[in-house]
Amino acid sequence: MAAVVAFAQDAATWKSLEKPLNFYLANDLGRNGYYDQKPIAELMGKMAETIDIEFVVAAGDVHHFEGVRSVQDPLWMTNYELIYSHPDLMLPWYPILGNHEYRGNTQAVLDYSNVSARWEMPARYYTKVMEEDGATIRLVMIDTPPLLDKYREDTEKYPDACKQDMDKQLAWLDSVLTSAKEDWVMVVGHHPIYADTDKNDSERTDMQKRVDSILRKHGNVDMYVCGHIHNFQHIRKPDSKIDYVVNTSGSLAREVKPVDGTQFCSGATGFSLITVDKHELCLHMMDKDGKVLHTVRRTK
Repeated sequence: MAAVVAFAQDAATWKSLEKPLNFYLANDLGRNGYYDQKPIAELMGKMAETIDIEFVVAAGDVHHFEGVRSVQDPLWMTNYELIYSHPDLMLPWYPILGNHEYRGNTQAVLDYSNVSARWEMPARYYTKVMEEDGATIRLVMIDTPPLLDKYREDTEKYPDACKQDMDKQLAWLDSVLTSAKEDWVMVVGHHPIYADTDKNDSERTDMQKRVDSILRKHGNVDMYVCGHIHNFQHIRKPDSKIDYVVNTSGSLAREVKPVDGTQFCSGATGFSLITVDKHELCLHMMDKDGKVLHTVRRTK
């Protein structure tokens, strides 16, 4: 009985967060259901029974550890199909590639769009505009591993990274943001621009030099959201109007500490719920128990 009451309370809280357009952000998932992957997937399904979720943004590393070998790779079943199996998660999933996908067959990740009715990945980088009740949000999905020298130079482990035209992608990003007129603009990549991490500093300095310089130039980007670090982080820089968000792992999380500009950080596992209307864009950081740990809020 207590569990039923608790769920009813959670459902009421979740319902209060709902706006005309709602979607999930999830990343760093694929561990064959282990650690917290299965319970988080179940929670995402349960919440979608209460909130009208339109789609899922998958910000890379759906497949640890060596990516996939083909569209028939069993990891598609054990990392994805059999885990995110709730009827209310049979939604469009809009993925990008993470560094772990780059260890395998990256083209197979795109080609899986021809196999799965819900996996929608038209290119390595792409943009989509969503509209509901007159509110519009542009998602700008970028392919970050080829933008980092660390991956471009390691041709043995990441053979596809150096084959991608970095300048072409950055020119495309610049062009998309030049013409973006939506209420809200969210850029999604796998790698952080600013974050507490024990990973190579060059990852962030490359992102700052190549990506953040373009984002700041246009003045219309509300959030840059990413994964990779396996914890929650919300960072604001005094010289930038952008909210920089690291979304945690949907499976295995890591400890975190504040850095310059940190508004919030947590080593909890989970995902983010993003809600949109004409006047407010909210990113709610959800832990594995369905509690809101922190909300990144933009208003107009």
